[in-house]
Amino acid sequence: MSTSPSDRRGVDPSAARELFVARLRAELHTGEQRTEEVSGARRAYREAACLLSRFDPQRLRLPGEETASGGAVLELVDDCTTLGTQDQGGWSLKSDVRDRTLRELTGPEAARRGLECQLDELPAEPGPERFALACLSGRPPATEGLTTDDLADALQAVLWLSRVPGVTGLPDLAELQLTLERARLLEPLERLVRLPFQGRTRELAELRDYLAPSDGPVAAGAQPDGAAQPDGSAQHPGPVPPLVVHGPGGMGKTTLLAKFVLDGLRDPAGCFPFAYIDFERPTLSIQEPLTLIAEVARQLGIQFPAHRAELDALAHECQEATRSQREGQERVSQLQELATTRAVLGRRSSQQFQSLAAGRETDLIRRLAGVLRRAVADRKGGAHAEDPPFALVVDSFEEAQYRGSPVVGRMVAIYLSFQSIYPRMRLIVSGRAPVEHPAKTVESLDIELGELDPAAAVGLLTSCGVKDPEVAGALADRVGGHPLSLKLAARAATLAGAGAEPTGELIRSLPERRHQVFRRVDQLLVQGILYDRILSHIGDEGVRRLAHPGLVLRVITPEIIREVLAGPCGLRVATPDAARALFAEFSRLDLVEPARPDAVRYRSDVRAIMLRLPGGDRTAVMRAVERRAVEHYAARDGLEARAEEIYHRLRLDENPRSVEERWLPGVERFLAGAQQDMTPRAAGLLTARLGGATPDQVAEGADQEDWERIAAREVEDLLAQGYAQAAFDRLGRRRPWTPCSPLHALFAEALNRLGRQEEARRATADAVDAAERAGCGERRLELLLLSARLSEEAGDLPGAGRALRVAEDVAVGLGQDLEAMGALLARARLTAGADGADVEADRQLAERLRELPDAVLADRPVLVRAVASQIYDRAPGALDHALEVVGLPADDETLDTLGAAMRRATSRQPALLGRVMEILDEAAGPSRQPADGAPTGITGILRLARDRGALGTLARRLLAVPDKSGEIVAGVAAAMGVGTGGRTASHAASGPEPGGRTPEEGSGPAGPDDR
Repeated sequence: MSTSPSDRRGVDPSAARELFVARLRAELHTGEQRTEEVSGARRAYREAACLLSRFDPQRLRLPGEETASGGAVLELVDDCTTLGTQDQGGWSLKSDVRDRTLRELTGPEAARRGLECQLDELPAEPGPERFALACLSGRPPATEGLTTDDLADALQAVLWLSRVPGVTGLPDLAELQLTLERARLLEPLERLVRLPFQGRTRELAELRDYLAPSDGPVAAGAQPDGAAQPDGSAQHPGPVPPLVVHGPGGMGKTTLLAKFVLDGLRDPAGCFPFAYIDFERPTLSIQEPLTLIAEVARQLGIQFPAHRAELDALAHECQEATRSQREGQERVSQLQELATTRAVLGRRSSQQFQSLAAGRETDLIRRLAGVLRRAVADRKGGAHAEDPPFALVVDSFEEAQYRGSPVVGRMVAIYLSFQSIYPRMRLIVSGRAPVEHPAKTVESLDIELGELDPAAAVGLLTSCGVKDPEVAGALADRVGGHPLSLKLAARAATLAGAGAEPTGELIRSLPERRHQVFRRVDQLLVQGILYDRILSHIGDEGVRRLAHPGLVLRVITPEIIREVLAGPCGLRVATPDAARALFAEFSRLDLVEPARPDAVRYRSDVRAIMLRLPGGDRTAVMRAVERRAVEHYAARDGLEARAEEIYHRLRLDENPRSVEERWLPGVERFLAGAQQDMTPRAAGLLTARLGGATPDQVAEGADQEDWERIAAREVEDLLAQGYAQAAFDRLGRRRPWTPCSPLHALFAEALNRLGRQEEARRATADAVDAAERAGCGERRLELLLLSARLSEEAGDLPGAGRALRVAEDVAVGLGQDLEAMGALLARARLTAGADGADVEADRQLAERLRELPDAVLADRPVLVRAVASQIYDRAPGALDHALEVVGLPADDETLDTLGAAMRRATSRQPALLGRVMEILDEAAGPSRQPADGAPTGITGILRLARDRGALGTLARRLLAVPDKSGEIVAGVAAAMGVGTGGRTASHAASGPEPGGRTPEEGSGPAGPDDR
């Protein structure tokens, strides 16, 4: 425990020792039945603390005491938890103790007296204590207009006081909770418009007109959106395209959207339901559209409380589905990593995953739209009143905007599905200019943000502290209308006005504005001059010398200052203490922000501008800093250090191929977003490695090898979505390709999917020969597997077998045991359904599975499961071994497959039901106790077992069930092979038995009774 320093009378040490000994003795006699005895003093201190969120036990006073005795330290030691740090600590009553004490108070007067005793110790700012005291004094504060923090304090106070007997006149708890949730919903938007909003009148009008057109344009022959038909159904005039807001960084896209939404909500006549999705929030993933659907459901639940339970249930279902999709995505990724599984299992699995994911997402979004439609119908006045528009505002969407992006394809499907149920749904996206995608059926609308007009520019400068109208006008004339430049100019002018430098000198230092063609160059120059002016006002000379060169570093610590920055900057920092002192001054700059304890980083907006500028006479210093950074990080272990080394090598424009030799698996997360700091060539390597959007200048400047990998990712994505022609068109650039290029296999794949099978086989054969001549072992393996698959599809099984045997020999020659296992698996599956099944391939697979170390197998769980699923009936023990090493997949399809097999087996052999249910109950754990809402269906219980991490153990126990039909073992094997096209017994994949099954036992998405 920790207590804050106090100048009051302390606790007698001897008394503290006696109490400690007595309580230790009591704790050691844990087996004895004890009843808690609460002394009068202890109860009094509890009552004094029960309306305090935190307190200093040495300063806690009882009613009637003039000064605190410190007795709370001894009396409340078992009743409290400690808060804060050693220097700024405090105590707080445990929730059960607080609740009991509040209920046992004699009434509001006792609560008020106890709280008034602590007035001298309460924080000066508002808090739950002051709100509670006002309520107890008969002056309950109004909750209208309170900030989010104040509402949270008010809610806490009302929760406490509602437990006190006799307290009346409190705000309604449910209404206060809803008000707080609404405030939290709007808080991110209101934070963006704290400064007076300037200009953008035209853009706001365009947004309003997109949401609710003043003239109501509709498709030819169609009625207005959502108009009722004679049969009562809704007319769908065709999709209304999304609206994309785009422009250079710092132009205020996000602020514009915030202003638009808030204006609409504050206008009673134009209020509309909305959802604001910011993909920079850590709980949202741009690669997982289900997280978007869950967040939309959550936000709509706040706006439509009567439908909250249904919307919350939908959000929870989205979260569960997201977990299942992650398992499926990981399966695809693993199959794509090995050359011998990439061309067949990998691409098949990828296409299946995208199809299933899109189907699940569109189903959930249609259900969500249906709830919104009912909620709107319940609220609007009159059966024939028009539905209000629903605005789905998506911010920070840039990362998903690239050619062929599966996210764009799935977002288009989500948008169209939502609009088909709720026609007045409108999608507004902040990101890059619209990109082409084959899933788009209509051309996106767009608003390009340019500079603010002169009047708005002056207004922004004024709101940022430039009070002199003439100065503001002169600055706006030189700086222009770029919002970020104007804010920098205001900061520089404020500093100049506070110092000896005349503001006029700042204005004269800025270049006059030129023709539009030079506008971007001028903005960079202006921003650089303004930042230099801001940096020149740093008071400490040492910090000032570090400030500009330090911009090249992504993190700054005392150690970095001493070993990397100081020397090139001409500073002598002899000791760690001197480095810490300099760091303390440096960390006070308003240009930096905390990165972690004892580390800061420059604000992202600062670095984004300054790193684009030529360094001038500082270039040599900055490059010296980066060279020292390379040496510093190269001498250290760990993924973060290696990532920083790679980052600075690329910044120094080292050859991407030599930098790539320093790459380690796992550095990717430390390098995300670093492309913007690089030259196009360096950014090409990062984009090839990390994925994501590829600006045209990066694609053009990337090395051929990196460009091929970038293009390969886009083509893979297009093929996975079923867009073979678009994939083929994308391949027709920057040829000839290198012999080891991944594009050779993708070219043949695209040809095959376009029905040009013979051309595909010839292209594959040529690429195999070229890869062999160039010594590209991994690429040759992929092409041999593709060649085998194309031969099999053409009916040439002998040719396919020859290619697979060559692939196996190549893998063995390369010393790649897992690649050899992948080739063997393909050979075993080639003849699995034929009369001449290759028993030898199954035997060799079983042998490899036994002989490879478990640690090696554990690195490739998907391959191991696929192999075990293939050979389970010829290799006793293979399934159990695989389950022990890699477990069972945890996605919903696996649970559905296993559950269906268990239902079939117990239906045909009722004697097995008791044993199977015993295994299920033990795996599900205590949560499987009979109670309302507990799942009764097999798949629902399997989900509980998955949540407890007991799925693998459950599956191993099922293998021991005496099932004469083999249904259960075949079901476990089928579950192991889910998503890999695994071999299963026909009865394990035959679906429902004649006569059907009850809905709660369904093998699709769980129903209410099967969760």
